[in-house]
Amino acid sequence: MPFLVLLRDKPNSAHIRTAVRPEHLKYLDANKAKIMAGGALLKDDGTVGEGGAIILDVDDRAAAESFINNDPFTKAGLFGEITISRWRKAYFNGQNCL
Repeated sequence: MPFLVLLRDKPNSAHIRTAVRPEHLKYLDANKAKIMAGGALLKDDGTVGEGGAIILDVDDRAAAESFINNDPFTKAGLFGEITISRWRKAYFNGQNCL
């Protein structure tokens, strides 16, 4: 079942994002079978990441929590806010899925 994970970086934490990004990307690649979509939330000018959004296809909320709790960004203390919500696919890749 899909879960949307919204992540907001702590203020003044760009140095953490930069330092841990290679490990974070390796973690995502190792778990790509669970990831329907994902990417960074950027400032309007596109220059700096300030969070992220991931849509996971996992069995339950506990699996979504485990996934994000084991992300190197989370372990490094990057996020100030993590929100996990069930997600229903209505439109995806320009297609009506209902």
